[in-house]
Amino acid sequence: MNYRWSIAPALPELARNVAGTHGISPLLAQCLLNRGLDDAEEIDAFLTPLLKRLADPFLLPNMRAAIDRLWEARDRGELVVVFGDYDVDGVTSTTLLTVLLRELGWKVDCYLPHRMDEGYGLSGEAVENCLAKHDVGVLLAVDCGSTAVESIAALKEKGVDVIVLDHHQVSDPAPEAVALVNPQLLNGGRPNFQELCSAGLAFKLAHALVKDGRERGDGEAKDYDIRPLLDLVALGTIADLVPLVGENRILAPAGLKRLESTLRPGLVVLKEIAQVQAPVGAYHVGFQLGPRLNAAGRMENAEAALHLLLAQSVEEAKPMAEELESRNRERQQVDRSIAEQVIGAVRSKFEPERDFVIVEGQMLWHIGVVGIVASRTLREFYRPTIILGGEGDSWRGSGRSIEGFDLAAALRECDDLLVRHGGHAMAAGLTIDPDKLDAFRERINEIARQRITPEMLRPELRVDAMVELGSLTVERFEELERIEPTGQGNEPVHLAAHGLYLADEPRRIGKDRQHVKLIVTDGSRKLEALWWNAGDRAMPDGRFDLAFRPKINEFRGNRSPQLNVLDWRPAG
Repeated sequence: MNYRWSIAPALPELARNVAGTHGISPLLAQCLLNRGLDDAEEIDAFLTPLLKRLADPFLLPNMRAAIDRLWEARDRGELVVVFGDYDVDGVTSTTLLTVLLRELGWKVDCYLPHRMDEGYGLSGEAVENCLAKHDVGVLLAVDCGSTAVESIAALKEKGVDVIVLDHHQVSDPAPEAVALVNPQLLNGGRPNFQELCSAGLAFKLAHALVKDGRERGDGEAKDYDIRPLLDLVALGTIADLVPLVGENRILAPAGLKRLESTLRPGLVVLKEIAQVQAPVGAYHVGFQLGPRLNAAGRMENAEAALHLLLAQSVEEAKPMAEELESRNRERQQVDRSIAEQVIGAVRSKFEPERDFVIVEGQMLWHIGVVGIVASRTLREFYRPTIILGGEGDSWRGSGRSIEGFDLAAALRECDDLLVRHGGHAMAAGLTIDPDKLDAFRERINEIARQRITPEMLRPELRVDAMVELGSLTVERFEELERIEPTGQGNEPVHLAAHGLYLADEPRRIGKDRQHVKLIVTDGSRKLEALWWNAGDRAMPDGRFDLAFRPKINEFRGNRSPQLNVLDWRPAG
C-alpha cells in the first residue's frame, strides 16, 4: 500500500501544559491534542469515561412519546414486538429490549427479517410475515424504520402503533410513527447523541424506562439494574463501526468490562468457542465475536444469533454457538471465493485514471457477504467499492467508501437508476435492476471523478508523533492504552521513529511465513518490530523512518515494548 504519511504537528508547549494539568506524559498529551481534545473538562471525561456522565435519555427526540406508549401497552396487556435487523447492532439491540421489557413485566416477542427472503428493515414482506406470526399491539422497530413511510402507514391503518428507535438517515417526509426516536433529528449541539448506534439507543431507552418507572413508583423498575445490559451495548457499538466518541466513549469501555465477566450464557459459550480471554478489547469484538454473531444473518437468518443471546443456560447455548461457528466458517469460504473472483476481474480491466468507483455484480454472488467483499476489494485498490449479488430481476448490494467521498450522497444522485438505497457516508446498501448496472457504474464514476482528487486515492497514514527509541518503555506504552478502546473517530495511536536501520536480517515467521520479525536500532537501542502479513512487501533498506503501533509483548512472564509495523520510508 502506497501510504501518504500525515504527521501531526508537534505542539510541545501546549502538550507540556496539558501533561502538567492532568498528570500525564507529554506524549499522551500530544495524542489527546491530535484527537481534538484541548479542553480540561473534555480531557478529564475522555480519560475517565464514567457512566454518571451519560446525558438524560429524555433529551433524545420523541423519547417521552415512546416511553408513554410503552407504559400504555403494558397497562393494556398489549403485545410489544421488537422488530430488529440481522447485523450485530440489530441483534444486540433486539436482545437488549426483549430482555428489558420481559423483566419489567411487558408482554413481548421479537422478529428479525430474513435477509434473502424479506430484505432489510420494515419491508412489505417482513411486516406481513410479522403480523401473521404475532398479534401485534405495538411494533418497536429498532435499527430500522427511519425511511419506512409506506410500511408504517400501512401498519397504522391496521391499528398497529409503531415506535422507531434508529440511528440511520431519516427520509423526507419522515414516517408517521407514534415516536421516531432518532438522533439524526437533532441539529448538533450537546449532548451529541448522533454517534450512537441502535444498541446504544436501546440502552438509552432502557435508562429512560427505568428512570420514568421509578418516578411513577413502579415496583419492577425500582430495583432494576440496567448495567448488566452493557455487554450487548459494547458488541453492537464496536461491531457497527460507529465513532467511539461522546457517549460511545463511555458505553464501549464500560460494556467491554461487562463483557469480560458476563454471565449471559450465550456470550460465555461464544467467548469460549472464539477463544476470547481477558482482558476483552475492541479487537475481540471486531474480529472474533462480531463476525460469529454476524454469520447467521449473512448466510441465512439472524435468529440463531438472537436465540444464542437470549439463551437461559450454557447447555441451551452451546449447540447454538457451535452452529454459529459452522456458519462463520462457511461464510469465510464464500466471501474468500467471491473476493478472489472480484479482485481478479477488476485487475484484468482496471483503469486507475477512469475507475474511481469499482462496481461489480453477478447473479450467483451471495448477498450476505457482499459487504465483506466490498471491504476486501477496497483495501486492494483503495477505491470506493460496490459489490452486488443477484436475485432474479433485482440485485442487492453493499458499498464501502474512502475518506472524503460520501457514498450515501452519491447514491442519492443515482436515485432514478436504483430501486432503493440508503446508508452512511462510508457504507451503504442498494437494490438495482441488473439492466441498469452499466448506467449506474458510469453515473457514479462521473460523480466520483468530480469529487475525488488523486491525493484522496492514496490512503492516509496518520502519525501522532515522532519519537526516539529510547523513550519507548513498557510504562509509556501502558499509559498510551488509556486511549483505548480505539476505532472509528478515535484512531489507534500511531508513532514513528526517524533514521533507523536494521540490526539483523529480517526473519519470516508464522505458519505460512507470512509475517516478518525485524530488529531495528537507532544506534543506541535495539527494539523488536513485527510486520504482520508483510507478504512480498519490500523490506526496509539503509536508513529509514518506521511508522508503527505501540504494543506490549508478553512472553513467559516478561513484558517488553514491541513495534507493530505499519509502513516504512527512506529516511530524509
